[in-house]
Amino acid sequence: MEKSFQKSALLVTLTLFFCIPVSISVPFILFHGIRDQCSNGGVSSFVQLLSNLSSSHGSCLEIGDGEQDSVTMPLTQQASVACEKVKQLKDLSQGYNIVAQSQGNLVARGLIEFCDNAPPVFNYISLGGPHAGISDIPKCNSTLCELLKTAVYTDFVQDHIAPSGYIKIPTDIKDYLEHSKYLPKINNERPNERNTTFKDRFTSLHNLVLVMFEGDAVVIPKESSWFGYYPDGASSPLLSPQQTKLYTEDWIGLKTLDAARKVKFVSVPGEHLRIAQDDVVKHVVPYLKNQPASMSEDLEILHL
Repeated sequence: MEKSFQKSALLVTLTLFFCIPVSISVPFILFHGIRDQCSNGGVSSFVQLLSNLSSSHGSCLEIGDGEQDSVTMPLTQQASVACEKVKQLKDLSQGYNIVAQSQGNLVARGLIEFCDNAPPVFNYISLGGPHAGISDIPKCNSTLCELLKTAVYTDFVQDHIAPSGYIKIPTDIKDYLEHSKYLPKINNERPNERNTTFKDRFTSLHNLVLVMFEGDAVVIPKESSWFGYYPDGASSPLLSPQQTKLYTEDWIGLKTLDAARKVKFVSVPGEHLRIAQDDVVKHVVPYLKNQPASMSEDLEILHL
């Protein structure tokens, strides 16, 4: 009887101890946009700012040589490189958060959806990401831009110019679905190729924060940052995220996440990626801070 009482008392004590909320440190990684690299002052300063404000360790994950490969390496390959790098980083092995800028969001989503046997992503903060595609390339007069405008759905352009992977011409959906090699896959747009694993991985996120810049003239339409876009076959009207087939038919789980109140549709003033520190504090930092958890969540059942 006395032994039984002592064992029960010990179990109660251990239960109380292990259920005390503690703070666990969750690291984050950042993916920069096109024509940028981790070593650039703006990127490194932003990572440091986020680390300082959240008290969480953060780093920028570089793909290839950075600036050049952000332009010429196809996004499928960029996502594959990111996958292998993440799996090799021991400090991410228990899970991590992601912050991504502009084109870097498509690398981040490829990592989340395509990467097998990878550590979990908890919170994903998207800054100006062209999630539903872009319909036009602004202020671009180079040979590369000319190719994107005239031959975007050819194999050569798809294999050598990264932005070709998310250009979606709404009046040319047939060629887009047949020849675009990245966005139709990551958004589960091809009716006969929808992958439930991609959807399951995306809906496993704890929080999805979609930040749209009100003065964005780079992501066209800017509502693509929220998954809003044009209807197939027309350049108007602009559909809200909730009006698109991607959402209503729940191709990647956006509707599921939204129904669970895990999606934050955030609009901030400013041009593309020009975010004020107050908005960083309000909309980004809360999802990078150390997460409270009870120790019992991380322990196996104790046999006594």
